[in-house]
Amino acid sequence: MTDNVGSKVTYFLVGLGVGALVGVLFAPKSGEETRDFLSKKADEGRDYAQRKARELRERADDLIERGKEAAAREKDSLGAAVEAGREAYERHKAKAQ
Repeated sequence: MTDNVGSKVTYFLVGLGVGALVGVLFAPKSGEETRDFLSKKADEGRDYAQRKARELRERADDLIERGKEAAAREKDSLGAAVEAGREAYERHKAKAQ
């Protein structure tokens, strides 16, 4: 039984070594190339995220400005309506006397 366990461990270690060797031999890029590639992709991702954040901020600023303009227009319209109502009330009140 002990020989059986020992041989299984030996086969496992040999397989592990062969797998590591095959992985190194058939790796598409060296470690330095892979790190450079990953670094470049991380920089591209950061630049993309910053660009999108800037676009979203510009859109938000535009929407805020448009909202302020719409609120100002509504305020002016409401003010004009209140003034017209006040004048109509004053005219009606003057006629009633």
